[in-house]
Amino acid sequence: MQDPRIDYLLRLGDNALVLSQRLAEWVGKGPAIEEDMALSNTALDLIGQARLWLTLAGEIEGETGGAKRDEDALAYLRDAHQFRNLLLVERPNGSYAETLMRQFLFDAGHHGLLEGLARSTDQRIAEIAAKALKEVGYHLRRSADLVVRLGDGTTESHRRMQAALDELWMYTGEMFESDAVDDAMAAQYATPAAASLRAPWLALVGRTLATATLRLPDPEAWMQQGGKQGRHSEHLGYLLAEMQFLQRAYPGQRW
Repeated sequence: MQDPRIDYLLRLGDNALVLSQRLAEWVGKGPAIEEDMALSNTALDLIGQARLWLTLAGEIEGETGGAKRDEDALAYLRDAHQFRNLLLVERPNGSYAETLMRQFLFDAGHHGLLEGLARSTDQRIAEIAAKALKEVGYHLRRSADLVVRLGDGTTESHRRMQAALDELWMYTGEMFESDAVDDAMAAQYATPAAASLRAPWLALVGRTLATATLRLPDPEAWMQQGGKQGRHSEHLGYLLAEMQFLQRAYPGQRW
């Protein structure tokens, strides 16, 4: 098995990269100019985090005798089966309710993970996590606030938010599933065990949904998985086709 940090960092970088691309699809289409700008800024935060994680993955790849791919190569020259992002973040935007619910469910897990990574014994990982934590803290406050406002809003906004929650719930369990990469990282670099993040996430999500007058789905329901190992839905292929088009059509071109 190669250095576990490479796959682990790809997961972190791919989550941020793919979700950033999804949020960018809302640019110019938001329901209000403030929301358009807020989603754009969140997307920019995530693309910045993706650059840091992917650059570090490439550096470690080079240090351990690999190809040392840079952030552009990792973003634009891998196929869908080589991506390691959660299935949750590649889900289509759907309605604005679905976009906001996806963001909240991911933010709640992302924030807890970064808090743990900021205490990693790998200094480079800890530094990036500490920087990203400040941004994701804002992401979480914003998405939680909107879930409450819309969940406890009109009859129609409540219905849409509940439907979005019920649709996306099956994609949340993957955040807390451990495999050999997670176990190796926890043992060697003191990263948080994925399963240990589930209870705090459920507590946070449960409190927020209760305030939003939304029904919490069954925590023990069946969950989708596979994205962390490169098994993705068809949605990622379409997303990458758009995101990677220029680099694929004009290899090696730079601004």
